[in-house]
Amino acid sequence: MKILAKWLTLAALMLTAQVNAALDIVITEGVDAARPIAVVPFVWEGPGAAPQQITDIVMGDLTRSGTFKPLDIRALPQTGISSVSQFAAGNWGRVGAEAVVVGSIKPYGVDQFLVNFELIDLVRAQNQVAKGPQNNNELLLESRQTVINANQFRQYGHRISDIVYEKLTGVRGAFLTRTAYVVVKQGQKAPYHLMIADYDGYNEQMLLRSPEPLMSPTWSPDGRRLAYVSFENRKAEIFVQDIYSQTRTLVSSYPGINGAPSFSPDGKKLAVTLSKDGQPEIYVIDINTKAAKRVTDHYSIDTEPSWYPDGKSLLFTSERGGKPQIYSVHLDTGKVSRVTFEGEWNLGGSITPDGRSMIFVNRTNGKFHIARMDLATRFLQVLSSTQLDESPSVAPNGTMVVYGTTHQGKQVLAAVSMDGRFKARLPVGQGEVKSPAWSPFL
Repeated sequence: MKILAKWLTLAALMLTAQVNAALDIVITEGVDAARPIAVVPFVWEGPGAAPQQITDIVMGDLTRSGTFKPLDIRALPQTGISSVSQFAAGNWGRVGAEAVVVGSIKPYGVDQFLVNFELIDLVRAQNQVAKGPQNNNELLLESRQTVINANQFRQYGHRISDIVYEKLTGVRGAFLTRTAYVVVKQGQKAPYHLMIADYDGYNEQMLLRSPEPLMSPTWSPDGRRLAYVSFENRKAEIFVQDIYSQTRTLVSSYPGINGAPSFSPDGKKLAVTLSKDGQPEIYVIDINTKAAKRVTDHYSIDTEPSWYPDGKSLLFTSERGGKPQIYSVHLDTGKVSRVTFEGEWNLGGSITPDGRSMIFVNRTNGKFHIARMDLATRFLQVLSSTQLDESPSVAPNGTMVVYGTTHQGKQVLAAVSMDGRFKARLPVGQGEVKSPAWSPFL
């Protein structure tokens, strides 16, 4: 049972920001390979100071993506411009960037603002200079104008980042996403807090406070609900909670272990670990009827289920081969296949959103690292190089992985790009923060 406890608690220790304070990312590798981009400070067209600077949000998002490196604003040849009509292509000839973001903000009624932004193609601009004067509108890659409320600046900043990211990479941006996690603050009457926040640590909310452990939050596919394990009633139980209405439903309260919930792609079922019939095994529970169907039946420990994107199969961790390895099981046929063979241990697997790769924890030579395996070629790549890496969570666009690790004796959250090139670390905050889960697109 010792190894099961390790599996069930292999949750990334995640940094939570103070309320309304962003995570302080420290890029450790890959910054030189990131693609340069220019973000000109948005022009405020109103009295007094701007209510909030969208520029900082966009620059922070693009930096955290690992794909782009915003240029120092002080080095830009033009500032104070808000549209392509003010853009002087000849001034940008020596700027080594592929695009520039410009925009403006102005009052538009009571607590409303009109935000305009444009994405300008610098590569085409340089060609324009060589050919002579051309129509500046031909340089536009994207142009948007939107009215927002006073409390929507951060949200729309993330929206701009999503548009820019997708326009330049062809991949959907994941800046309008959230994370769920458990904060443990020892010394309090109810030290376990179930929290959600924007992906960058802003807008933190507490969903639940408990004197007993809370574990393993996981998002529904529509981003409206969380499933999690609670020991509030002095035993393990699985709840599903609506994050907007705050209503929650008890889904599983069998004797013994109720753990590791994972929503099905249609959001109607949970794959879970139960020990109600003896050894811990994988089950699928219908959320509405609470009917539980046993999926695995083996004398060893089976745990950590996760779904394939098509909903027809599950991954799970098992020691049926002697040591923890990752297996798959087809839900219709019950056929079990071993997926991992390299290294000493492999556990906590999940399939990337495109269905092509698997992210998991690999132990080799006693060291735990985050790894990716191509499901077609079975090529395995170790992505992380930090210490005691655990519990990876994949961004919904499949470009980044966040995971728990240690740095200088402290538990921190780290991030790595899917190709292993870009790495970052987020310094630990106050309290112990566990079990991160990255939301779907919202």
